[in-house]
Amino acid sequence: MRVQPRASRTGLAGWQGETLRVRVTAAPTDGQANRAVAEVLADACHVPLSAVELVRGAASRDKVFRVGNLSLSSVRERLGAGR
Repeated sequence: MRVQPRASRTGLAGWQGETLRVRVTAAPTDGQANRAVAEVLADACHVPLSAVELVRGAASRDKVFRVGNLSLSSVRERLGAGR
């Protein structure tokens, strides 16, 4: 996933190939943007925030999150792979 911090609005920006683009208004300091991305994913996938875990990319725009025990295809389906 590719994250755009300090965006004008928070939400899913859609898929660009295999990469999900996410916009968050939070700044990329003290984990604020990571927390905001986790909240967006939890809301969009209809899972509790505690089920969303940052796996890789804490200080990068490119991140990998685990969403509960959902497979990649389940996550893509819940997020609308055609967006």
